Amino acid sequence: MHTQTKRIKPVVLAMLVAMSPNAFSYDMVINNGRVMDPETGYDQVANVAIEDGKIVAITNEDIDGDKVIDAEGLVVAPGFIDTHSHVVAIPIMQKLQLRNGVTTPLSLEVGAYPVNAWYQRLEGRSQTNFGASVSSAGIRTKVFNDKYNTRTGTMINDIFDPEETKASQISGEALSHIATREQISLISEMVDKELKDGGLGIGVPVGYMSKAATTIETTEWQRLAGEYGVPTFLHGRFSSQLPPNSGLTGIEEMLSSVGIYGGGLLVQHIHQQTLGETPEALKMLDDARAKGMNVAAEIYPYNYGATIAAADYLEPENYQRNMARDYSDIIETDTMKPLTKERYEQLIKEDPQASVMFYGATDEDLKKALAHGSTIVGSDAFPLMKSNGMMAYNWNTPYEGLQGHPRASGTQARVLKMVREDNLMPLMSAISKMSYMPAKFLQENGIEQMSKKGRIQVGADADITLFDPETVTDNSTLKEPGIPSTGIPYVVVNGTLVVEDSTVLEGVYPGKAVRNSVIQ
Repeated sequence: MHTQTKRIKPVVLAMLVAMSPNAFSYDMVINNGRVMDPETGYDQVANVAIEDGKIVAITNEDIDGDKVIDAEGLVVAPGFIDTHSHVVAIPIMQKLQLRNGVTTPLSLEVGAYPVNAWYQRLEGRSQTNFGASVSSAGIRTKVFNDKYNTRTGTMINDIFDPEETKASQISGEALSHIATREQISLISEMVDKELKDGGLGIGVPVGYMSKAATTIETTEWQRLAGEYGVPTFLHGRFSSQLPPNSGLTGIEEMLSSVGIYGGGLLVQHIHQQTLGETPEALKMLDDARAKGMNVAAEIYPYNYGATIAAADYLEPENYQRNMARDYSDIIETDTMKPLTKERYEQLIKEDPQASVMFYGATDEDLKKALAHGSTIVGSDAFPLMKSNGMMAYNWNTPYEGLQGHPRASGTQARVLKMVREDNLMPLMSAISKMSYMPAKFLQENGIEQMSKKGRIQVGADADITLFDPETVTDNSTLKEPGIPSTGIPYVVVNGTLVVEDSTVLEGVYPGKAVRNSVIQ
């Protein structure tokens, strides 16, 4: 490795690259890898040069750098973008997402409130890029409980971290209380302010407020999204495949508002909402896109999810009739045992926020949805818990002995393994669903920074994931959800190596905010 130091003006650098790619030593070079760019379809063994956090050359010429990675046998892909992470600001979870090749996890479904405080908390202290939508649920919580005062800006942290639960005085009124017209007006004003503070859109987890948040509210959120040219991020009102409240109906609620008011719409984990009707739901979104609507659907590669015992859609009249499941299809995370009717009723009465996992879509429905040409991949990564009931937070937390859903540490590697073992789709398609396609959707919905992400091209941000297509695999399981993925030995964030030889480097914080412009 060469150690000479230099800083060359961009114009001079461009001239040198044009004249001779090996004219000098770059900050970093990645040699001999299979470079795959989903936007252009480029797929060749080549060398990649990085300077000042950007990709500045892709060439077959010999090049040298201050840091050299020999990528022979590895795919050089755009860093993965996770549109559905609830753990963006948790150090141990950043480690697990980096081991999965994720360079840009985004908190979009539930989002952040207050947005500005959330971003400030991560500035200069994040190993990954970071971004969040405006949390309508967080704002509703504040409106119904003025004592709510979050230190994390993240409802999920406040719910699952006992210390933050106490400090924030979070309560559940937002999930059960119907707002008056005056309260709806106040909620809208607060959402508007948070959008001005740079939120990436509006999180709409109405599936957790299905009997509380009215369609008047959801319509108002989409109107604001249209006004600012940003998306809403939807956990639909219903998880069901039967009338009168099917998952399709929940999607139509927001889709109709998109048609009227504009803005975009990302339906998150759609297969867990529409179940056996997922093919029809995806066709509906494809048809809407063909008519010019900025809409998309997201999938995670599991047929079971994670939530709280009191989730609306787990109520027996829905979960058993409309989702074709039973109590025994719900697993109590703390004990890893299936629920019985008696234990479910006990949790609802004594511990409604208890973490559970639940089976939803069939494996066949999941695979079809994942392979569908227009879907993207998001993990829905949830916090993992320690055996003592505390949330896993610190960077040096051991990977073993944690509790929770394995998607928090296995999603992207699992997709790549399914491509290899199940011949689910071409490798380039899988990479695109985890990088270029989410970047393009967000770019088209007002988030200009994403035009430089999700690509391996000259001028793109040097967010890069290197993986071995023959060995990459998820290792997390229901019993050991914190075991990192393997076969992803190198991850680069904004031109800085963060994962080297499958080890996350300590004290390295190159992550940058993905944020809309702040409006004064």
